[in-house]
Amino acid sequence: MAIQIRTASPDERRLTWWDRLYLPAVFSGLAYTFRRLFMKPFTVQYPEEPIELGPEFRGRPVLVAENGKERCVACGLCARVCPPFAIHMQAAETDDPKERYPAIFEINMLRCIYCGLCEDVCPEEAIVMSPEYDFVFRTREEAIYTKEKLLVDKKDLEHRLRWLKKMRNTQFGKRFRFRVANNIHSVKARSMMKEGEEVVS
Repeated sequence: MAIQIRTASPDERRLTWWDRLYLPAVFSGLAYTFRRLFMKPFTVQYPEEPIELGPEFRGRPVLVAENGKERCVACGLCARVCPPFAIHMQAAETDDPKERYPAIFEINMLRCIYCGLCEDVCPEEAIVMSPEYDFVFRTREEAIYTKEKLLVDKKDLEHRLRWLKKMRNTQFGKRFRFRVANNIHSVKARSMMKEGEEVVS
């Protein structure tokens, strides 16, 4: 069976006399420029003026600290899903009901591509993308952020956590209801119970 190829007409790229003048395109560009002259400029004089970023901005990944401890249960999903292998983690046992914690948690910021996959896959919302975008390191060793550098208190990340709760799954709780107490080994569930959320709805 022969393959039929539709070819373009010979006049497809031929310009009319009016098109060859390029005046419509020139006047259109001038009109746009003239309109912009009377609009308020939105240029920010960075770094003198700080930039206000919304909660949807994906900055440096950080670990959420709750009551002085990391939320992380060392499941290893973030390290496994990371495309450039920027996350290194080593788990250890703990007497806490969460059973495990990361003894070592490092992110190589030279490798990190700020994709947010670590945040998406985390079941505890223990690693989130912070609004921090302005950080400098002079050596490769400084670029490896240890657990101590990554820990950020939960109250400083409330905007991002609220945004994640709203955007993650818009149908969450509409079709299925579950009791938070059924998942008490989860750090997230325990913090929800402290805040008085017995049933997710």
